[in-house]
Amino acid sequence: MEEIKSRKEHWENIYGTKELKDVSWFQPLPETSLNFLKEFNVPKNAAIIDVGGGDSLLVDHLLAEGYTDISVLDISEKALERAKARLGKKASQITWIVSDASEFKPERKYDFWHDRAAFHFFTSEEDIEKYIQIVKENIKPEGVLILGTFSETGPKKCSGIEVKQYSEDSMKKRLQQYFEKVKCFQVEHKTPFDTIQNFIFCSFRKN
Repeated sequence: MEEIKSRKEHWENIYGTKELKDVSWFQPLPETSLNFLKEFNVPKNAAIIDVGGGDSLLVDHLLAEGYTDISVLDISEKALERAKARLGKKASQITWIVSDASEFKPERKYDFWHDRAAFHFFTSEEDIEKYIQIVKENIKPEGVLILGTFSETGPKKCSGIEVKQYSEDSMKKRLQQYFEKVKCFQVEHKTPFDTIQNFIFCSFRKN
């Protein structure tokens, strides 16, 4: 629990001191994530969760696209409060969840589980396995899992914290007991500081 407390304090500090456009993961248009929704023909009423969503703009685009059942989870309450403030009255259309992803206790199951850059912060075997079990148990049959992490040529740290890098092979091996890989590909993310971070995105279907 001390590790989780430390993680929470770290992210509350980040979101309490930095603007959205001043963090490396900022994306004005989360094109890769939105393309997955189109590729899998996700219905507008599908239960979607964005894990580690913070105050990213994906939720804004999901609302604009007409999705009606959206949840955003983050360890940082400040991040979610910032997203709520930005959305104004529209924030009431979203389910906001403050939780460490490895301790998340869902009250429902999801059709589309999206995680861009939360999974790679789990570096201990215990946390990785806990998270995978949570995902496995709370995605509906035929549900879709999207994981985006730093690739083996991406950064080894983010926001001062060690991350776990993945390849297509290591991601597949990690998930293959419960999920079938659909596809993996690498994406070059340009940060607000004009640096490039290499990500690997993989999509999976539940076995």
